[in-house]
Amino acid sequence: MITIIGSGKVGGDAALFCALKKIDSEILLLDVVKGLPQGEAMDLNHMLSEQGIDVNIRGSNDYSDMKDSKVVVVVAGSGRKPGMTRMDLLKINAGIVKDVVENIKKYASDSIIVPVTNPLDPIVHITYKTSGFDRSRIIGMGNMLDLSRFIQFIHEATGHSRDSIRALVIGEHGESMLPLPRFSTVSGIPLSSILPSEKLDQLVQDTRQVAAKVIELKGATVHAPGNAISAIVEAILKDRKRVIPVATPLDGEYGQSNVSIGVPAVIGRRGVEKIIELDLNQQEREWFNKGVDGVKTALAGI
Repeated sequence: MITIIGSGKVGGDAALFCALKKIDSEILLLDVVKGLPQGEAMDLNHMLSEQGIDVNIRGSNDYSDMKDSKVVVVVAGSGRKPGMTRMDLLKINAGIVKDVVENIKKYASDSIIVPVTNPLDPIVHITYKTSGFDRSRIIGMGNMLDLSRFIQFIHEATGHSRDSIRALVIGEHGESMLPLPRFSTVSGIPLSSILPSEKLDQLVQDTRQVAAKVIELKGATVHAPGNAISAIVEAILKDRKRVIPVATPLDGEYGQSNVSIGVPAVIGRRGVEKIIELDLNQQEREWFNKGVDGVKTALAGI
C-alpha cells in the first residue's frame, strides 16, 4: 500500500499518477481535514472506474490506517505563497512534519518515507532525525521536479523530442539548485555540442526561477510535483534501480555530512541503494556547497 499524507492538490495528483501507472493496488489518502481525503478518494475512484483501472483509493483521517504501508509520501504542510521563498516556510512546516513522522514511526515503521513538504531539503533532514530510520529510507522529492522543468527548457531550446533528453539537476531544491548542462545530453549528444554556452547559462537561470513564475501565474505547482512523486514511488515499488536526483542525508559524499540535499542516486526496493558522486568542476561545486550552506543555516535556525 502507498500512503499519501496530505490530500490537497499535490497529494491528490500524486495519487492520480500512482493509480494511472498501476504502481500498487491500494492507495491511502490521509489528512487531518475531515471529509477532504474521503471526497478526493471518491472523485479519483470514479475516474479510475471509467478507465477500467483496478486500483482502490481510500480516504482517512486516522493515522492507524496506514499500517503496513510500503511507502509513505509526506505532502502535509502549508504551501508556498507568491513572494515567499521555500525557506520562509520552514518554521511553519517543521512542526507539522515532525508530528506526521512520529505517526509514521508508530504505524508504518518499516516504510520508506518520501518527503515533499517545502522547504524540501531541511524537511528531509528533520524527517531523518525524527524518524530514526536508516538514511536509505528517506527519499526527498525535489530535484526530480527541478529536472522536469530543466528538460522542458532543453526541449524548447533545441526543438528535439522530450523523450530523447537526459538531464540532471542536483543540490538544494530552491534558488541554489544546480542544473548540470555538462551532464545532460540529447540522444547521447552532449548538450554543449548543441547549444552555445550563453544559452546553457540561460537554461540554468530559467530552471531556477520558473517555480516562482508558475506560482505567480496560477498560485501553486501541482501536476509536475504529482508526477515527480509517482516516478520516485514507482522506482521504489517496482525496484527499477533508476538513477534519480533525490534529497537524502549525506555521510561524507561530496565532502558533506549532517545535511540532506539533492544528489543522484540509484532508487530501488530498498530505497536509496547507492549515491553517485559526480566529478564536479569548481564552479559546480561552489553552487552545490552554496545550497548546502543554505540548508545548514536553515536547520540551525530552528
